[in-house]
Amino acid sequence: MMQVLRTIIWVLLVAALAFFAAFNWVPVDVAIWDNLVLETKLPVVMLVAFLIGLAPMWMYHRTARWRLHRRIGALEASNQSLLTNSLTDQPPMTAGPDNLA
Repeated sequence: MMQVLRTIIWVLLVAALAFFAAFNWVPVDVAIWDNLVLETKLPVVMLVAFLIGLAPMWMYHRTARWRLHRRIGALEASNQSLLTNSLTDQPPMTAGPDNLA
């Protein structure tokens, strides 16, 4: 059910963006420097601005995720080594009258 809802939301979002781009497909002048002017379409300018704003947060997210995966891996390895060490340090239990609890 959730996958269907997510798909519907994505389809509506893409349709709205396509609708916006179709009705705002006008040329705009972007002055980069005094003597350098770029003529492009408005949706392209908005897409580039969005991607410039998204890139730093995406890079931060990827590095934080990588760092957390490394940390989790180190903790799991440490936990596994502690578990195997504690299991090998215990003497074997034998069934006898002194081991009854």
